[in-house]
Amino acid sequence: MARLLSDKIAAALGQPVVVENRPGGGGGTIAAKSVLAAEPDGYTLMLGSTSSVLIGPLIQKSAGYTADSFTPVAGLAESTEVLAVHPSVAANSVAELVKLAKSQPGKLSYGSAGVGSLPHLEGELLKTRAGIEMNHVPYRGGGPAVADLLGGQIQVMFSALTQLLPNVREGHLRGLAVTSETRSKLAPDIPTMVESGFDQFVTASVSFIVAPPNTPIAIRQQLNDAVGKALASPEVEQAFAKIGAQARPTTPDALGASMAEQQRRWSKIVEQTRIATE
Repeated sequence: MARLLSDKIAAALGQPVVVENRPGGGGGTIAAKSVLAAEPDGYTLMLGSTSSVLIGPLIQKSAGYTADSFTPVAGLAESTEVLAVHPSVAANSVAELVKLAKSQPGKLSYGSAGVGSLPHLEGELLKTRAGIEMNHVPYRGGGPAVADLLGGQIQVMFSALTQLLPNVREGHLRGLAVTSETRSKLAPDIPTMVESGFDQFVTASVSFIVAPPNTPIAIRQQLNDAVGKALASPEVEQAFAKIGAQARPTTPDALGASMAEQQRRWSKIVEQTRIATE
């Protein structure tokens, strides 16, 4: 998503935008810490997410920050998640997966992009709600986790629908349910978690841009305007559609309020799942 937007934002600002990947730390906390330590001059920003900014610090005490540690800049998008399994798993629905897991306690393993990531919390939420045991295998990012899911080293995973959908369509994986309120237009044949018997199991990966603490509002507003122009471009709109993301532009203040509300919601879910903090 950062690469999709970088050229458009650069054009609006008249400045080059460099995308730097900093994986690791569980849910992107290494990247988050690097941004928090940067100068509040508008030149170092973070493409934050549900995992890195909202959930990660709730689970990892070592993160050393919370959602309100950042200065909000602009909302970007919302994406649907999907629960998928390796074809070797004898389950064609969430109900069948739950039945299988109950018959083989602790035999199934689910992967995530790291401790404190959204897929981690979704996996624990499923375990708690269904009363099943599965082993959590955290990875250093979503890519390695998907590779092991395809290879059968792990059997279950929640991830972005668009990350797994090509392999679902080709039969390399089996999609059991999406986590959105309604079925996705990209995969209308896959039911929702709610349809699958899990009421209120509605999660989504939101993305946004945040800045270091104390970044002045004038700088943030200039950046917000550039992001708004980028999100409004037909090229970005088409690209977002292909990856199953819906643009969610906001003002800095509205983003701050939304982040605070979402972290309160995720805090309650973390308490329900009783995920151990580090």
